[in-house]
Amino acid sequence: MPLAYVLVNAEIGSEDELLKELLETDGVIEAYVVYGVYDIICKVEAPDMDRLKEIITTKIRRKENVRSTLTMIVVES
Repeated sequence: MPLAYVLVNAEIGSEDELLKELLETDGVIEAYVVYGVYDIICKVEAPDMDRLKEIITTKIRRKENVRSTLTMIVVES
């Protein structure tokens, strides 16, 4: 199954609310608020690459309080 880590920059003050929304998103199997350049890191899993792309582009990146993302697709585990 394709796996990716998505680093998320959130609107200031919306981190906790956005974390809750992300954890309820289909395909997001883990998510954490972190310190540093990014605000949240998500672990996303899908049955195939097309579904992974759909989750990231339509379910994560389009959320209201997401400012930007950086996606890292796992190539070997």
